[in-house]
Amino acid sequence: MPDKNSKNKNHKDPSSQISPSKILDGERYHLKYKICISGSAETDYCAPGTVEKAEAFGRLVAANNMILITGATTGIPYWAAKGAKEAGGIVIGLSPAASKAAHMKTYHLPVDYHDLIIYTGFDYSGRNLFLTRAADAVVTIYGRIGTLNEFTIAFEDKKPQGVLTGVGGTSDMIEDILKNSHRGMGKVVFDSDPDSLFKKVVALIEKDEKELEG
Repeated sequence: MPDKNSKNKNHKDPSSQISPSKILDGERYHLKYKICISGSAETDYCAPGTVEKAEAFGRLVAANNMILITGATTGIPYWAAKGAKEAGGIVIGLSPAASKAAHMKTYHLPVDYHDLIIYTGFDYSGRNLFLTRAADAVVTIYGRIGTLNEFTIAFEDKKPQGVLTGVGGTSDMIEDILKNSHRGMGKVVFDSDPDSLFKKVVALIEKDEKELEG
């Protein structure tokens, strides 16, 4: 009688034949870059044109075959998600709520312009940690205290970050905060133009990827 395990003994897993470096180089696949948009859920006090810039940034993420990650909320992240979806992109949201019902009825948050929403159940502070760590880079547009919290988490994690300036709020405070904190500037780039900022952020991500390969 043939050994029922003989097939398994002779079979070689294709994945074992490929080195991690080749996988990173994209011989089998390449993970899409994930960019988190961090910004205020309220846009009443942002500079004129800020919402349009958030949408434009979302479109840039989608047009470059990347994934947009948001806090599944209103305001700046919502408009960035709208831009990404209208450009045919993928948008993933991380909600502070524990369920879709709580997301909509308790937190009063939207579900449109997203492909997938993960209900963390960790309220805003816990959600912020998951949100920034799920991304390859974090981009700040406008913002208030919650946005500053997301920025400092990503800063401590040495995550690539971009800050859109000239829009008011947290965005226009961060550079001074970093200078006055005497901790260095970290992996943070600044620009008032969404397209230029996007290119700078991608360059930071690619630098991190090259260091992983090396």
